Parts: sequence; C-alpha cells; structure tokens
Amino acid sequence: MDYERPNVETIKCVVVGDNAVGKTRLICARACNATLTQYQLLATHVPTVWAIDQYRVCQEVLERSRDVVDDVSVSLRLWDTFGDHHKDRRFAYGRSDVVVLCFSIANPNSLYHVKTMWYPEIKHFCPRAPVILVGCQLDLRYADLEAVNRARRPLARPIKSSEILPPERGREVAKELGVPYYETSVVAQFGVKDVFDNAIRAALISRRHLQFWKSHLRNVQRPLLQAPFLPPKPPPPIITVPPPPTTTEEHPAGLLEDPHCADVILVLQERQKIFAHKIYLATSSSKFYDLFIMDMQNEEIEKPPRGPISGRELLMRAASFDVCESSDDGDRANLRACTSDGTLKDSEVARRGRLLSSWSRAFVSIQEELVDDPITYSPRPMTVVHMDQSMQLGPFRAVLRYLYTGQLDENEKELMHIAHIAELLEVFDLRMMVANILNNEAFMNQEITKAFHVRRTNRVKECLAKGTFSDVVFKLDDGTIMAHKPLLISSCDWMAAMFGGPFVESCTKEVLFPNTTRSCMRAVLEYLYTGRFCSRSDLDAMELIVLANRLCLPHLVALTELYTVTVLTEAAMMGADIDGDVLVYLDMAQFHGAQQLTGWCLHHICTNYNSICRKFPRDMKAKSAENQEYFEKHRWPPVWYLKEDDHYQRARKERDKEDYLYQRRQCKRKWLFWNLPSSPNSNSPSSAPQVSKLSSV
Repeated sequence: MDYERPNVETIKCVVVGDNAVGKTRLICARACNATLTQYQLLATHVPTVWAIDQYRVCQEVLERSRDVVDDVSVSLRLWDTFGDHHKDRRFAYGRSDVVVLCFSIANPNSLYHVKTMWYPEIKHFCPRAPVILVGCQLDLRYADLEAVNRARRPLARPIKSSEILPPERGREVAKELGVPYYETSVVAQFGVKDVFDNAIRAALISRRHLQFWKSHLRNVQRPLLQAPFLPPKPPPPIITVPPPPTTTEEHPAGLLEDPHCADVILVLQERQKIFAHKIYLATSSSKFYDLFIMDMQNEEIEKPPRGPISGRELLMRAASFDVCESSDDGDRANLRACTSDGTLKDSEVARRGRLLSSWSRAFVSIQEELVDDPITYSPRPMTVVHMDQSMQLGPFRAVLRYLYTGQLDENEKELMHIAHIAELLEVFDLRMMVANILNNEAFMNQEITKAFHVRRTNRVKECLAKGTFSDVVFKLDDGTIMAHKPLLISSCDWMAAMFGGPFVESCTKEVLFPNTTRSCMRAVLEYLYTGRFCSRSDLDAMELIVLANRLCLPHLVALTELYTVTVLTEAAMMGADIDGDVLVYLDMAQFHGAQQLTGWCLHHICTNYNSICRKFPRDMKAKSAENQEYFEKHRWPPVWYLKEDDHYQRARKERDKEDYLYQRRQCKRKWLFWNLPSSPNSNSPSSAPQVSKLSSV
C-alpha cells in the first residue's frame, strides 16, 4: 500500500458539484484515461458515481493514480459523489486533503449553487481542506449548439447560447471565495491534468504547514495559473457539387417528340415526315454529317441575290441543286447549282438521284424548302431529306432515338429492320447493339452508350468551336458567338423558355446578351453542350457565377464555386494575398445566390479577422449588419479568448513579480542566517552544527 511507502504522499481528493456538470467524466478522464466525443457525452449521461474501489480491483487505475508533482511522489485517490443536494456526503468528506468543486459553464444555476450550497457544505465538513473551483464542459463554449441540442436526449433541456458562461464569471466567483479557478474539457482533453496537478499542490502545501518535518515538500509550488484554451480553428466548408438535375437522355428524347427549332425534315416513303435537328444527327452519324456539310458547301457556292425572295423563287432555287460524283479516293460529294431558270428536266432529277444513291443508299434527295414550323406554324426554310423507300416509320424512329440519346430499347420488336437502317446509315454501333440484344448480351450495350456520348461530346465541341450547323448568334459585349438552339433547349430550361416560348428570340437569328463576355458565354455553352466545366485562362469566375445564376443553372454555379475556391486556395498556398479578393467575392456571391462560396468567404474572413481588419478597415465597416453580426459570432480567435489571454498575461506578470520578491526575501533571510555574529569560541567544533541548523530553518 502507498501508506507504507516512504516519501509517497497519498492524497484524497473529493469531487463535488451539481448533477450532470461532468464530475464523473472528469474523474474517468484522469483515473482511466477515458475519452469520449461530445455527442457520446451528451447522449449517454446517467446519474452515477465512480467507485473508489477501482483502486483496489483495477491495476491500471492504481498505476495512473501515481504521479510526481514538483519532485514529490504522490498517489491521488479520487472520490466521486452524487450531485443531489439532499444526499449525505459526510463520509466522502472525511479526512479529505483537497476538494474539487465543479460546475458547468452551460448551466448558470450550477455556478449559483457553488456559492449558496456547495462551498458552505465543504467548509462545514472539512474546514481546513483547500478548494479548487473547476468549470467543466468548456467545449460547449465554441460548439455548434444546434447540433448539440439535436444530439441530446429527447427530454433534456436545450442549451441556449445566452446561458454559456464567459470565463470571467467563474473567475469572479473563485476570487470571491478565495480559491484557484480552472476550466476543463473532457472532449478536447484540456485542463484535466492542470486541475488535478494543482489540486495536489494545494493539498501538499496545506500538509507542509502541518507536517513541517517533511523536507521533500519544501519545493512545492502554489497552484499555477492556467493558460486560456484556444478553440481549434474551424475547418473550411467543403464545396459539394450536387448531381446534375436530369439525365443526358431525357431532354434530347423529349426534343425529338416535341421538335422545337427543328431544321430538318426526314421524308419516309414519300408521305411520312419526321422533324429533326441537324446538330443531333450530324454529331451522331458521320453520314448525316457529310450530307449536311455538302449542303452547306453548296449554299456557299449559290449566293442568293440581293433583295426580297419569294417563296416560289426559293423553292425553285432549292430544286436546282445537283450532286456531283465523288472522286475515286472517297472524298465527299459536292452540291452544285446546275440551272437558274427554275426548271429541272426529268433527266436531271434522275441523274441527281443516281449520284446521291451511288454515294449512300440511305438518301434519295436533299433540298431546301419553305415549310411551316411544327410549333409556331409560321413558314421558314428547312432542309428536306428524302430517305430510302425501304425505311419504315417505327424502326426509323428507334434509330433516331438512338442518334439523340445513344440508347436502344431491349423490347423493340423490329430489330432486324433497325439493323437494316443502321447498315444504310453506317451506324455500326447501333448494329452491334442489335446483335447483343439478339444474343441475350444486352448488358454490353452500356459500354457502347458510354462510348457514343464520348464521341458525340467531342463532335459537339468541334461544332461549337467552328460554328458548324449553328442557328443562333449571341451578340455579346466583346463580340459574337454562334450556338445551336436544339442543344440549348435540351440542356437549359431558361433557354428552352426563351427559344420555345412566345418570345421574339424564338424567331430571330441574333440574340442580344448584354453584360456578358465571349469567354464567359463559351464556358456556359461548353457546359450546356457537354455537361462538364471547362476552365479557361481568360475566364472570370465571378462573371461566370453571375451568368449561371442568371440562366438558372445551379449545377454550374456549384462547379464554378468549387473552381473559385480551388484557385483561391492554391493562390494562398503560393503565398499570394487573397484577402482583398475574398472581400469582393463575398458581396458578389451573396447578391447572386452562390451560397457555398458565401460560406467559404465568411469562413476565411472570420479565421483571419484581425489581419483583414488591419488591412481593410473601411471595407470591413462597410459590410452589412448581418455580416458584421456573423463576424462577431464566428471570429477566430473568439473575443472571450482574447480577453482571457490578456488577463492571463497580466496575471502571469504579477505572479512572476511576486515570485521574484519572494525569492529575494528568501535570499536575504539565508544571508542573514549565515552572517550572524559568532561566539568567542567560534573556532570550537560545536559552533558549526549550530550554523547548519539555522540555515536549514
């Protein structure tokens, strides 16, 4: 037993306080090295006491009770108590060396009971025992109280931010009672060792006054000052990018059924007409691409005369296109104007058909006609393509659906007809998908669909860069950019409303887009065409957020927020000063609905509050009242820590001054003892022990 070991001081420490202030958890953290998360502590509290028998039955607890404080070996025995006021604790107080009085910083009543109930009880049962006042649950001072209250027991009283006690409240009570004051957090493992080491010091000093013959207690210090706890720096918010709102197949399939901005008519068996879009057909099928490219080249050769053109003249000129034979090396055929009088002989029509059929058996003829729009019913020119007579309506629609979406329904009945049309159009992937379905290997079609989207994405980007098959021109602040209405309608509801509704933009070739640059609009078009965010060196991220919010594209806003935060973070890591940029981004992000970027900017300002205030005092004062309130609430380091650190530095200077004066008095006392006047027979041997006795007092 420690009682039988020489020079080992056994100290009985009694821990008292209200219920649920954290007494037992504090004891377990010291005696058992127990660590729990904040939410475990809040959700699993049961009124209990820590058994003193643990020192007898648990070797680990017994080993942890031994410590060395100021070169004194001690064995600390902790006694837990019930927090109920009506309990009789006289047995626990008996022969106690020190009392640790606990309260919770989230419960003002527990601090009130320290003065009214606990301290008088301690002085009644053990008037000579020193007392240490401890504020527990320090982590609640900087925790998210909303999350804490959600994690607490259903019937527990919620913790309010107004109830969190500042450090000076506990320090004032400790000063009034004349006892040391400490704060602890079992979650952060802060102050646990400080509390019990200084409780040991207080007990040893009290014991030194009663047992003055114990020389090993001579160097024990007074309870030390506790440095304030700096809360951990909150991590920056993570920018999350939600999944796209819809799949890539849903809108194109709907556009096929409801042909807004259609510019192609596919004629089957001379009577069945299907409205389609060049950009979808050309980027999915090389045959359609070559066909429409030939049509565009012919339009460049056949320049229209100046002045208004009647519908009859337009039809006659459209009928005058000729198809020249392709060269032997496989180059594309070229469309050329063969007559200008508006008439075509049957021999010319037959020759054109033979030439087009020799190039591809899928097409019979191609020409431009004035056709009523299927949505607005207003006449406008469209490209009319007569398909091969063997193509039937049902299978051909399935082929078109594949060209728009890249998918083929496994339940299609006329798979052989679909394979035949795919053979004519040289869509070999579709033919392979039909073969997989017939061989009961439809699962392999998923990879074909993925490859289809990759190829079409690359072709769409090429069409965007070159302006091929474009049907609208955006007039911007620094120039123009060509785009494609079908792709915009299928990927943006805002664009679909503009081009598909009763607005003037749906009938015009040019659309004015003020306050937008070409680089920003190109980034938006690339996103709408490919579904991906493409960063550019000349891209203004904030301008892109403004445009994305204007077009109601929350997914693009999130991608741009992630890009912006990444750029700012990399710049900060390279040593650049981003504080000014963050202040500008904060205002813009709040005004244009970029909530995640707003949260990141607020976090950066709060965690660098002091330096930003020194560099940009006017900008910080010009922020809104809501932002000012947020800064004061979430700034790091918090205000209470700065006040505590200032008080700690002042108290430390006073403590150092007191220790210096005490050491000087001790030195003077020793010097006086050593220089006392000696007796006449000072040379006798008996005088030496007397001097040593005086010097040891």
